[in-house]
Amino acid sequence: MRVDDLIRFNLNLLLRQWFRTLMILLATAVGVTSVLLLTGLGEGARRFVLDEFALLGQDTLIMLPGRKETTGGLPPLTGEGTRDITLDDVAALARLRSLQMVAPLILGNAQVHVSGRNREILTLGTNARFFQLRELNMQQGRPLPEAPLEQAGSVCVIGPEVRETLFGSNRALGEWIRVGDRRFRVIGIVEDRGESLGMDVGNQVILPVASAQQIFNTQGMFRVLLKVRPGSSMEHAREQVLELMQQRHGGERDVTLITQDALLGAFNDILQLLTLAVGAIAAISLVVAGILIMNITLISVSQRTAEIGLLKALGASAAQVRLLFLSEALMLSALGALIGIAAGYALLWIGHGIWPRFPVSVPLWALIGALAIALGVATLFAWLPAGRAARLAPAAALKGEVRDA
Repeated sequence: MRVDDLIRFNLNLLLRQWFRTLMILLATAVGVTSVLLLTGLGEGARRFVLDEFALLGQDTLIMLPGRKETTGGLPPLTGEGTRDITLDDVAALARLRSLQMVAPLILGNAQVHVSGRNREILTLGTNARFFQLRELNMQQGRPLPEAPLEQAGSVCVIGPEVRETLFGSNRALGEWIRVGDRRFRVIGIVEDRGESLGMDVGNQVILPVASAQQIFNTQGMFRVLLKVRPGSSMEHAREQVLELMQQRHGGERDVTLITQDALLGAFNDILQLLTLAVGAIAAISLVVAGILIMNITLISVSQRTAEIGLLKALGASAAQVRLLFLSEALMLSALGALIGIAAGYALLWIGHGIWPRFPVSVPLWALIGALAIALGVATLFAWLPAGRAARLAPAAALKGEVRDA
């Protein structure tokens, strides 16, 4: 039997038994869609996280209080130390020739009051360098002014969501707000860049670091961002920072320095593993589709016994009969996989349209793997009933009897 004859024969058969065909197509399509959708979301999450951390730049160090030794895996994001990182430490770090910018961070939730409105909002204490280091642009006004670290200024910068929540359609720039028990004048509104490094820039109040110390009654920094000067070695700058902190903290290296590469490498490994895991879970649905193909093919063999007997009586070999049933299963699986691929990509792009900042990307291995699993499972599960059809005795099959040759 020629290939075009085989295709036409199978297409006529699939169209005749449209409900059975629809069920198999649906089962296969759902399985392939699940694989592409979950791996696409996993890959998108990986790229989103890596892009967020890449905003820091490859020349940025993150200092945390507390000494944490790690041997692979995710670097620590918080630390508990015997000594706080103080403003004096930050000022000393800013004098290092290998560092271009130093931005201290104090973080906490504070009650913010404006004209009878009261909201608990994430409040960040830092300096003017933070805006340059994080490449934050202003929607209105200006960023925090250059000032001594120990000066508790009465100015603040807010995010657009804070402006909308507290002021509505009223003017916010130049107005006064109360954060905790202190009053601040709004001098700027930062551009909304969504959530970055676990913090929603659009929903923050940014204060001078000394003011945040008073509000949260703390002297220690949550973390310190350090930008290495162009032309300086990252490793040299790292050693200088550690040596300086060791001298200032009584001979103990009680801080942790994290490089962007360490963060990116750890997150990349973890998220790739999660993407692979959810893809494997979704692939189980393709096995369910294969079981459905096997059951339906077994029923088809019993229903087409006389037809098989006629084919064998006309000279069809066992291999040709087996190929007939296997090709039918493969055609169904291939069509279902193509429908699933189209549906998977369509859902991902709809999601991207709803959340434009979230990248969607199906890994090539997931696309090839889903197609290969769909076809492989169809072949595997159709082999048993196809072999059974190939072994039928021609004379018995013509009588409708299921008996091996």
